[in-house]
Amino acid sequence: MRGKRGQQHTDTRAGPLMPPMPCGYVKENWLWERNEQCPSIQLSPGRQEVYFHTDPVLESCGTAAVRGDTGFLQGEHYWEIEFLEPPSGLSVMVGVGTSRAPLYAGSFQYLNLLGLDADSWGLSYKGKIWHNGIGKRYAEPFYEERTVIGVHLNMEEGTLTFYKDRQSLGFAFTGLHKVQTPLFPMVSSTSPGTELALGLRCCTLPTLEERCLSTLACNLTRKDSADLLPLPEVVRWKLKSRKNWDVLGHEQ
Repeated sequence: MRGKRGQQHTDTRAGPLMPPMPCGYVKENWLWERNEQCPSIQLSPGRQEVYFHTDPVLESCGTAAVRGDTGFLQGEHYWEIEFLEPPSGLSVMVGVGTSRAPLYAGSFQYLNLLGLDADSWGLSYKGKIWHNGIGKRYAEPFYEERTVIGVHLNMEEGTLTFYKDRQSLGFAFTGLHKVQTPLFPMVSSTSPGTELALGLRCCTLPTLEERCLSTLACNLTRKDSADLLPLPEVVRWKLKSRKNWDVLGHEQ
């Protein structure tokens, strides 16, 4: 990949590229989606790097975002965003959003665009997470060049977890399984010179059994309601043993 507006850059971190996912994951090759209607964004030829607010005269006149060209409705997905320049300005964000999430706020509106409404969820470099216009403290701010933010989207459990330099920051959001529409990777920035690069991208898809158990769990109001279902005992046990009951917020 190339960053710094054309300079070669390589991953210098030690250790294997091991995503925080079960064995059996496969690599994904999605890229940033072109948006000719937003002049504040430029993509590299391979669409793996995005450059924000590059006009040398206007610089930044608002907030811009870009999304991946693939949305996710099932399975677990993990990807990494590398900050090729130190983040600065009011907001530089990493997260996810539906196809309805806005990609631009002009007229000198400098916003936390990911999480501005109910259609996106985002993490700011200042350490706050945002959704539906509400922000809350989540992690320590990060200002360093080459910081890598990992995003783990688990559509079976409905959770979104961020990683900093491959260290988990904990659950940021839950309940995303209730959205029932594909979620796309997104990044946004208010700051001129923001340069972000795609890194590792991979996924693991659930088995048919896991998908059935997930559907049942999402429609039960209580954990012990599984005992009332006309299912084999072993299936009821698996349903009650699913690790996402607490995450989904069901009553015990």
